[in-house]
Amino acid sequence: MSRTGLAPRPDLDRTMTSWVGVKPDGKMADWVRFEPGGRVQVRNGKVELGQGIGTAIAQIAAEELGVPLDVLDLVSGDTGLCPNEWWTSASISIERGGLAVRIACAEVRETFAAAAARRLGVDPATLTVRDGSFVSATGGSIDYWGLLEEVDLHQEITGNVAPKPSAAYRVVGRSVPRRDLPRKLSGAAYVHDLDLPDMWHGRIVRPPSSDAQLAGVDEEKLRSRVPAVQIVVNGRFVGVVAPREEDALRAIAVAQTAVRWTTPADLPDPSGMVDWLHGHVRDSTELAERSASKPNDTQSFHATYSKPYLAHASIGPACAVAEWRESDGIVQGLTVWSQTQGNFGLRSQLAMALGVPEEIVRVIHQDGAGCYGHNGADDVALDAALLSRALGRPVRVVWSREDELVSAPFGPAMTMDLSAELAADGAIVDWKYQVYSPPHLSRPGWGEGVGLLAAWHLAEPFVQPAVENPSLALGGGGDRNAVPPYLFPNQSVIHHFIQRGPLRSSALRALGAFGNVFAIECFMDELAAASDADPLAFRLRHLTDERARATLERVTAVANAAPTAPDDGEVRGRGLGFSRYKNSAAYCAVVAEVRVDERVHVERVWAAVDAGLVVNPDGLLNQIEGGIVQAVSWTLIEEVKWDENQVLTRDWESYPILSFSEVPAIEVVLLDAADRPSSGVGECAAGPTAAAIGNALF
Repeated sequence: MSRTGLAPRPDLDRTMTSWVGVKPDGKMADWVRFEPGGRVQVRNGKVELGQGIGTAIAQIAAEELGVPLDVLDLVSGDTGLCPNEWWTSASISIERGGLAVRIACAEVRETFAAAAARRLGVDPATLTVRDGSFVSATGGSIDYWGLLEEVDLHQEITGNVAPKPSAAYRVVGRSVPRRDLPRKLSGAAYVHDLDLPDMWHGRIVRPPSSDAQLAGVDEEKLRSRVPAVQIVVNGRFVGVVAPREEDALRAIAVAQTAVRWTTPADLPDPSGMVDWLHGHVRDSTELAERSASKPNDTQSFHATYSKPYLAHASIGPACAVAEWRESDGIVQGLTVWSQTQGNFGLRSQLAMALGVPEEIVRVIHQDGAGCYGHNGADDVALDAALLSRALGRPVRVVWSREDELVSAPFGPAMTMDLSAELAADGAIVDWKYQVYSPPHLSRPGWGEGVGLLAAWHLAEPFVQPAVENPSLALGGGGDRNAVPPYLFPNQSVIHHFIQRGPLRSSALRALGAFGNVFAIECFMDELAAASDADPLAFRLRHLTDERARATLERVTAVANAAPTAPDDGEVRGRGLGFSRYKNSAAYCAVVAEVRVDERVHVERVWAAVDAGLVVNPDGLLNQIEGGIVQAVSWTLIEEVKWDENQVLTRDWESYPILSFSEVPAIEVVLLDAADRPSSGVGECAAGPTAAAIGNALF
C-alpha cells in the first residue's frame, strides 16, 4: 500500500514544504480529466470530513488550471477512481494533499499550453490561461476542450513543472462558499441516509469489554419477539438484521437480554493511572538532548501533569453500508460506503478480514459526523460487510451511542513529568521532560494483521496488531510536540512508550500534542511566576523563532485591546498558551479568559495563527474555532471512566460534552504569511487552548 500521494525524487533538492523534488504518484489522467460540456474533474485521495478541504483543494486545482471554480468537480476518496493518498489525518490535507493537486494540475496546464502553442503557432511563453482558454499575446485563443484530441494525459507526472507563484493567485487566498454544505444541510450527503434497493438494517451486540466471552444466545427469544429478524453469530461477533430499521432496533433491544457474556474483572483502578503508566513502559526514546555548563546557584522546580482517556464522542454515531455480490458461490465483489479517513487502508483490511482479493473490494467515502481521528468508522464497515456476506444483500449498520462511547478507540491517557532549573536572573538553564503514553495510532493497516474490531471476535479470530509509535518524521504519537519550541542550554526530552494500555486507543485529534503542549506551557507559566516574570516576556526570552514570537505578540495585543470584563465581583483570570504544531506546521497562540465559581467557565478566547499561505481564510477560521471549542470541552468536561469490568461512560449523561451555552466568545486573527508554504492547522489549537485555560486558572 502506498503511504502518500507524493513520491520523493532523489535527484532534486526537496523539502517537506516545497514543491521542488516531490511529485504525485501516477499519470496526469489519474488526477485530472476534462469532461464534455466544458467541465473538468479533479480526483484526489484526501476526503472531506467537515474541515472544508474539498473547497480548498478545488480552489487550488482551479487556480493552477486557470479554470473557473464553478466548472470544476472534485471527486475524493473512492478507491475505484481516486489516487491513494494514505489517510486524511495529521493536518496535512492542504500541506501535502493540496500540494499533490497543485503539482498535478500545473503539469496538466503546461502540457495543454504546449499543445495550444503548436496550434496557434506561438511561443508557449506568450500564452496566458484565463477561464479555461489559452490566450496568445499576439492574438488567438483555444480552450482545454478544443485540444483534447491532441493531448495525452496518460503520461507519468514528472514533477518538473513549477506551480504558479502566489503573487499570481486569483482564486487561492479568497473565502469562497463551502462546497459540502448544501448536501449536508439537506441531509443528502450522509452515509446514514444512503438507501440501496433491497437493503436491510443491522445492529451489533458488542462484548461489554475486550476480554468478555460469549456465554450464549437465546435465538428463540429473539425470533419470537421480532419474527423478521435474522441472527448472525460468528464466534463473539453477534449481529441482528431486519428488513426495516424499526425491526432492527426492536431486535437489538431484545438481544441485550438474549445474549449473555462472561466479563473478567481485569481493568486497573482508573484513579491510579499515573502509577500504572510509569509501571508499564516497554521502551524509552530520547528525543532531544543538549548539554552545556550552568551556574551553581540555581533553583529547581518539578511538576507532573496528566490527561485522562478521552472519547471521540462524534455527535452522529458510526455508520456504513456494504453490498456483497456473489453468484454460484463465486464472489463478484464488495462495495462499502464508509465515513473512513483512509479508503485504501480500509479496502486492504476488509479484503484481508474477508479472505478476498483486494482488487474486488471498493470503498467509497460518504460523509458522516465529525470523527476527529480514528473512531468507529472503520470498524462499522467490517460489521456491515460481515452481515452483507451472511445475508447476500446490501446491509446498513449504525452503531448505537453506547457502541460509539464504549467500543470505538479512545485517545489514550498520558502523564508528563517535568523539572527545570532557573538561574538567578530567571533564565531556564536546564529542562528535563518525560512523557509516558500508550499508542496514539492503531488505524487499520498500521502494523501487521487486521486492525478492525469485529475481526478479533470471529470464530477464527485475527490477532489484534501490536502497534508501534510512529516516528517524529511521520508526525509522532505520544511524543508529538514533546520537544519544546523554546531554547534551553541544557535539555533532555524522553518518550516512554507503553505498547498496550488498559483501554483500546488510537488517533484522537492532535494525538500526544494535546497533553504535551498543555504540560510544557503550564510549566512555563509556573516558572515565569517563580521568577516574577510576565508570562509573555518569559516565553519571548527563550524563543528565537521570529514567526513564533510574532504569533505570541499578536495574540496578546489582540486580547489586551479587547474590552475588559465588568468588575462584578466574579473571580476571573487570563492565561496564555502557545505551540507550533508538530514543531513544523502552523503556529498557534491562544489567550483564554476564565471565570471561576464552583466550576471553571471559559468566557472568551483569542487566537493568533500563522499557517503560511491560506487557501480559504473562512475555512481556516472554521477549523481554528472548532478546535478551540473541542479543546475547551476536553479540558473542562470530558473523561472516560471505568470499573474493573468495563467502561462506564456510555451516554451523554455519563460522558457530557460542551453545550452550546458553554461555548466561549472566540476571536481568531490570521498572520499574513502568503510567501510561506501552507501548513497544517486542523489540530494546532488544541494544546494551546488547554494550556491557556490551565494558566488562566493558575
